[in-house]
Amino acid sequence: MKKINFLIYLLLLAGVLASCEKDITVDLPQTEQKLVVEGSIEQGQPPLIILTKTIGYFEPADVNTLEKLFVHNAEITVSNGSISKQLIEICTNDIPDSLIPLIAVLSGVNVNQLAAINYCVYTTFDQTIWGEIGKTYDLTIKADGKILTSTTTIPNLIPLDSIWYKNQGTYDTMGYVWAKLYDPPGKGNAYRMFTQRRGKDARMIPIIGSVFDDKFIDGKYFDFYSIRGSEFNSAAPDDNGEQRGYYKITDTIDVKFCNIDPSSFLFWRTYETEIYNNGNPFASPTTIMTNIKGGGLGIWCGYGANYYTIIPK
Repeated sequence: MKKINFLIYLLLLAGVLASCEKDITVDLPQTEQKLVVEGSIEQGQPPLIILTKTIGYFEPADVNTLEKLFVHNAEITVSNGSISKQLIEICTNDIPDSLIPLIAVLSGVNVNQLAAINYCVYTTFDQTIWGEIGKTYDLTIKADGKILTSTTTIPNLIPLDSIWYKNQGTYDTMGYVWAKLYDPPGKGNAYRMFTQRRGKDARMIPIIGSVFDDKFIDGKYFDFYSIRGSEFNSAAPDDNGEQRGYYKITDTIDVKFCNIDPSSFLFWRTYETEIYNNGNPFASPTTIMTNIKGGGLGIWCGYGANYYTIIPK
């Protein structure tokens, strides 16, 4: 799968016929490009939409190609039932370098990626349409002669009962973040978790297996641990070898624990399954679910976020 952070590209799969006796030329069918939406809204924060187009499996992944995937001049509106606002497009080439770290925090896009290409997002500074707990948000996108729609809700907060760091096994300096959660009775609750090590991670990064629902935990207390996620193709020593997936006892760890609605859960679960199965010849293909209507791909996700800080020492 070709991937830059949270940009979701449709992988156009094609079979190649071969024979040991003669060469066969196969004409790959041309597949219609689709719009790809990566949208989010969190309480106290503006809506953020990254709008791109799908890329062919055999297309080059150079900077020029990736920059051309961004869809410009789209008409994007967000409504909360009483207020509707059109979003504005902001690109990294149009802002001072000093603001790029702030854009990285808000968008969840790696700082290096923002600096490498002209990265564009749609958002608004009008706080009347920023996220609020319990509200539903309708998204409408008009671009390339198409109209896409979606709806998401910022669920009520379900906080963690407690959270802590614990060394793993025989390690005395590396371990996992553990948490205890009480899931209120009534199925339909779903969760997503991110962590960020201060001074090491430039943004909140989803943990490995970042989403789960209450199918098996409805109305129960339960403990769980998180395996640290990392940036895609990271070459950092902490993200490779024996240290991979662990936190260190010297880390200060910020945690973002979110409630998400069922359609968002289905997207992120199938998306992560596809990511983890990529390159595994024995894995079954995964159909990535979407809550985007009108022929588009991707996600419009509301986050009800709780924040915590862990200082192991």
